[in-house]
Amino acid sequence: MLLKKYMNENSNKIKLKIITHEKVVYEADIDELYVQSTDGRLGILPNHIPIVCALDIGVTKVVINKEPTCITTMAGVLQFSENEATILTDIAELGSDIDLARANAAKERAQARLAAKNDKDDILRAQFALAKAIARISAKEKHI
Repeated sequence: MLLKKYMNENSNKIKLKIITHEKVVYEADIDELYVQSTDGRLGILPNHIPIVCALDIGVTKVVINKEPTCITTMAGVLQFSENEATILTDIAELGSDIDLARANAAKERAQARLAAKNDKDDILRAQFALAKAIARISAKEKHI
């Protein structure tokens, strides 16, 4: 009986929403969810125990009928309960929407700023920009 509490009527799917301040970026019934939490990579399948975790900058992978879709999520929070997952994030982009040339240029700029070894704040901003660029490149390359 307790297990039924955590299962909806379609217990072999996860209802996922990825939401930014501006819009719902992605919404679908999925089979698998993989996120980059601040504690490492996390995989969630239907009927997983409830969880709330902080997300790091990275690639969120969703799988529907064995077909993966990659989405960049720039930090945020994941909440999962009763086969419903919600990701709240500042920025999210579908891998198919990412301009690879622009992402590579941003990566090169961030690496140049890191190599310049300026003040601590500039180094932190460059590390953040580099992490975002790498996530975008990874999502795009996994989408191709």
